[in-house]
Amino acid sequence: MGCFLLSYVMFHLLFLYLPSSTCSLCNHHDNSALLQFKHSIVVNTSHYYSWLDVCSSSSPKIESWRNGTDCCQWEGVTCDTKSGHVISLDLSCSHIQDLSNNKIRGSIPQAFHEKLLYSWKYIEFIDLSFNKLQGNLPIPPNGIEYFLVSNNELTGDIPSTMCNASTLNMLNLAHNNLTGKIPQCLGAFPYLSVLDLQMNNLYGNIPRKFSKENAFVTIKLNGNHLKGPLPQSLAHCTNLQVLDLGNNNIEDTFPHWLETLQQLQVLSLRSNKFHGIIASLGSRQPFHSLRIFDVSNNSFHGPLPTSYIKNFQGMMHVNDNQTGSIYMGTDSLYNESIMVVMKGLDFELDRILITFTTIDLSNNMFEGEIPKFIGELHSLKGLNLSHNAISGTIPQPLSYLRNLEWLDLSCNQLTGEIPMDLTNLNFLAVLNLSQNQFEGIIPTGGQFNTFENDSYVGNPMLCGFPLSKSCNEDGEWKPHSTFHNEEFGFGWKVVVVGYAIGMLFGMLLGYFMFLTGKPQWLARLVEGLLYVRVKRTNNTNYVNRGMN
Repeated sequence: MGCFLLSYVMFHLLFLYLPSSTCSLCNHHDNSALLQFKHSIVVNTSHYYSWLDVCSSSSPKIESWRNGTDCCQWEGVTCDTKSGHVISLDLSCSHIQDLSNNKIRGSIPQAFHEKLLYSWKYIEFIDLSFNKLQGNLPIPPNGIEYFLVSNNELTGDIPSTMCNASTLNMLNLAHNNLTGKIPQCLGAFPYLSVLDLQMNNLYGNIPRKFSKENAFVTIKLNGNHLKGPLPQSLAHCTNLQVLDLGNNNIEDTFPHWLETLQQLQVLSLRSNKFHGIIASLGSRQPFHSLRIFDVSNNSFHGPLPTSYIKNFQGMMHVNDNQTGSIYMGTDSLYNESIMVVMKGLDFELDRILITFTTIDLSNNMFEGEIPKFIGELHSLKGLNLSHNAISGTIPQPLSYLRNLEWLDLSCNQLTGEIPMDLTNLNFLAVLNLSQNQFEGIIPTGGQFNTFENDSYVGNPMLCGFPLSKSCNEDGEWKPHSTFHNEEFGFGWKVVVVGYAIGMLFGMLLGYFMFLTGKPQWLARLVEGLLYVRVKRTNNTNYVNRGMN
């Protein structure tokens, strides 16, 4: 009996402390706004983007939103435990906490704009990325920290009211159809660490003033129509790790004042109108941490930027003990990405491995020789120096780059033989030495056995596999260097033929001279020489007779 009473009391006590199913935590206004948002959009369950294949959910989370239920219990919604206000929206179908990767399409309803600006003052996080949302950009309220609406079809400009959201930590509007100018205030946001506006139709200048002691880690403005010059206040971004300004219309000289940024790992200025010489200011360790350096498709000239290359410490060390795939970025809500030319093709890397290192100086007007100390960049995976005016030979230390996967030296003025030591590059998958002045036999062995004619075309003095020209066919080339044996570059057959032709020409010239007596000065000279020769012969015979 006592045990029964004790169990009865404990049951009722437990029941009292259980939350009631009729008790709703969600704020009434937030609940209404979310339902309006749901009913004013189209959920297209028959259409997936190609990047949604990784989704584990078979249906969008928004289908769990039903009238008469607590919105704080809906999938993708997080509320403040005390006030009941919605502070985060998550409609993703992956483990990353966002509102992305759904099958939502259509314009963002006006009610959502109004609630977002005037009612949802407590919301901290919104991610609507990877959908097909159209219309104008919704403006987040002041107090929001993460606003991610990339990979949609949003149009219009970035309104000046965006300046009210000064508490932003991350702003990602990439891959839309936004136009207009970038609000100048974005450079002065004190907490903004990620500013990603890439792949839009923005124009005008980059914000002129980046405040001191700012929090910028990533700035991506590539793929727009921005023009220069670059603001020197970018040097205030001492925490900056990624700066991508590629594929714009920026006209300026090289921003050497960025060399003081010790945390900078990625610098891409590709496909702009930069010009002039790339030279260091003389900082102690310029671009110390740089691992991706891309200034391709500009108008730089002068010698290769050796003062920087020899200080690329981030490309010199290989961590052989590292296992697994470790990517750049510390925030799980955002992946660092970059557009690069890799193995001759354009790639957009959705994530950047911390071991990924590349130098691309192609399509400029650089001249001079390849520095030998480039062989010290042991972690380098890609080197592209093509379409310049580089001369000299391939330095032998280039064979020390044992992690190199692609090497493009095409369309330059390089000479000499291809170093045999390059066959030791066991990871080299792509090689392009075409359109130069290389000579001699093509090395064989290792990865060189996999390269085809395209790697060597435009070098008429090269021979051997895979070219159809055999090195021993005409005796013009031998497996080893011919510099000492044939100093002037002529084979023995050529010398013999030249000697024979010379003799024949001399005999014909002599016959013509004696027949015509012209030219007279040469005839007299030959006659004089013959007279002396005959006279000496006669005198010799006379002396011999006298002795006999």
